[in-house]
Amino acid sequence: MDVSFSGILSYIEEAANKMLSSGQCTAEDLCFSLQETLFSMLVEITERAMAHCGSQEVLIVGGVGCNLRLQEMMGVMCEERGAKLFATDERFCIDNGAMIAQAGWEMFRSGQVTELQDSWITQRFRTDEVEVTWRD
Repeated sequence: MDVSFSGILSYIEEAANKMLSSGQCTAEDLCFSLQETLFSMLVEITERAMAHCGSQEVLIVGGVGCNLRLQEMMGVMCEERGAKLFATDERFCIDNGAMIAQAGWEMFRSGQVTELQDSWITQRFRTDEVEVTWRD
C-alpha cells in the first residue's frame, strides 16, 4: 500500500506556471484539484488496506490528519463500508505521535515490553515492517 506523490508533484510543479500564466485556471483551483486527487488516492489505498486486513476502522493521524476535507472524504468511504472513522484532534496529529502511542499501548497491553536500554529510534521506519504481536 505504498504511496508516492513524487510523480504527480513533479508534473504539477512543471505544469502550474503554464496553466496559471495562460489563465487556464486559478491558483486556488489548481491547489484544490491537487488536494482532491491526492486525498482520493489516500482514501482508495485506505479502503484497499481495510479490505486486505478485514478491518472496519480507520484512524487518521499525522499532520495531514488535521485536514477536515480528508476527514470528510474518509468519512464518506467509511460510511459506505459500514466502518468507523476516528480522527484525532490536531494536538495529537503532529509527526504521527498518536499512532506511535497507540501501537505502544497495544504492545504493552499484550505483555510485550522493551526495556529502556534495549530500545532505539529508527527514523523513517516503515509501519508495514512492525511486528504486530497483539493481534490474531
